[in-house]
Amino acid sequence: MDKKLMVRAAAAQIAPDLTSREATMARVLETIREAASKGADLIVFPETFVPWYPYFSFVLPPVLSGSEHLRLYEEAVTVPSPATEAVAAAARENGIVVALGINERDRGSLYNAQLVFDADGTLLLKRRKITPTFHERMIWGQGDGAGLTVVDSRVGRIGALACWEHYNPLARYALMVRHEEIHVAQFPGSMVGPIFAEQMEVTIRHHALESGCFVVNATGWLTDAQIASITPDEKLQRALRGGCMTAIISPEGKHLAPPITEGEGILIADLDMSLIVKRKRMMDSVGHYARPELLSLLHDDRPARPMVTAHPSFETDPARNSTDGHDNASSDRETDQRIAVLRSQAG
Repeated sequence: MDKKLMVRAAAAQIAPDLTSREATMARVLETIREAASKGADLIVFPETFVPWYPYFSFVLPPVLSGSEHLRLYEEAVTVPSPATEAVAAAARENGIVVALGINERDRGSLYNAQLVFDADGTLLLKRRKITPTFHERMIWGQGDGAGLTVVDSRVGRIGALACWEHYNPLARYALMVRHEEIHVAQFPGSMVGPIFAEQMEVTIRHHALESGCFVVNATGWLTDAQIASITPDEKLQRALRGGCMTAIISPEGKHLAPPITEGEGILIADLDMSLIVKRKRMMDSVGHYARPELLSLLHDDRPARPMVTAHPSFETDPARNSTDGHDNASSDRETDQRIAVLRSQAG
């Protein structure tokens, strides 16, 4: 595909609706249209924005969070579903790449998932956060290495990580080595206080420098009324303020527009894709600056499977039934020996 030399990126810092997936989805679709009307080629939404980030799990003890957890199950997104089809349609109709964070429901489990839709509506990426952080482990299951990849889109090669996955240097390297050009970062926002925003800024600027890519980061926002609805305890409410750093960073580690740290808004900046080569000419972490004979990454990129079925039937063994003229007797003897050992171990 023809690469764009200039890409207009948008990062949305908006509030979800804490009562309804459909209401939050309405906000998503409205924001996609608004960003597209301003010429955006790409828009990034916050972490698990649909239906909402599980803020309750940060301030409520597990014994009191059951009803909210179940409600999150009821409002979560399956893939595919009418919700994902609506986002795909909006991306296609507005000619914009969309990166959306969702709570994904897969039967009896929830996952922190990141979706990337191309500008023609194609779902290019569905990945799951590999390790939920702290309180999140009570809410979500773990992702796998299959999602640590980079996809080609109309705006370039996109990789994505959620929140503190950025503190796993090997996860970031798995994207860097695949030559991501635009990195999608998503954090919940409205948590922990100013220190969270400060740490976030350091993290995304460092990744931009190290990867030699653009970083588009989106964080969520909670209103005072929403915070009060999560907990009436004023001391705990303080834990649900601050921590917003919606920002767009260049490969040189610079903000391309003043970040949004308070309130709602859509941050927009133009990405000059030639800056990637300008940065990597000096320092390419996975190219001329790498030392793979000394340091390298082993990445298991297979999807996790809870069960693998095996059928050691000679009649259905393709190797045994091959007609390519090769002698399979040695292979058969090895199979017989393995079966004998398994039977012996089983008693």
